[in-house]
Amino acid sequence: MDQHHRYLRIALVVVGIAFLLVYPLMKIWSSGWSWQPAQYEYEQMIVGIYATLGVFLLWASRKPETHLSLIWFTVWSSVVHGLIMAVHAVIDPAERGHLLGDVPALILVAIVLGFLASREVVPSE
Repeated sequence: MDQHHRYLRIALVVVGIAFLLVYPLMKIWSSGWSWQPAQYEYEQMIVGIYATLGVFLLWASRKPETHLSLIWFTVWSSVVHGLIMAVHAVIDPAERGHLLGDVPALILVAIVLGFLASREVVPSE
């Protein structure tokens, strides 16, 4: 296994675990990770989606080259989600904490996984 492939596997594990920790982050640092006023239904939905994605990223870390579509979904959905949240955080002064919390986290996820996955080669069958 080359060094680049190893870094992708490590990044998938780190991001997968981080996505599993969305709920604790929402409780510990709510101004950076949870929209106000708190909405239980919204929190359940976000936690459910990101926990599921986290589990699948952990699974993908075992053999990333066979899960490139999931990795690229994570990259592009993180960009879209982060940009939408950034716009709303700029518009609503009460949500500015997101510009230091989940917005840069999502953009960082997209940059790291996008950079590492862009070099991953799918073996020919």
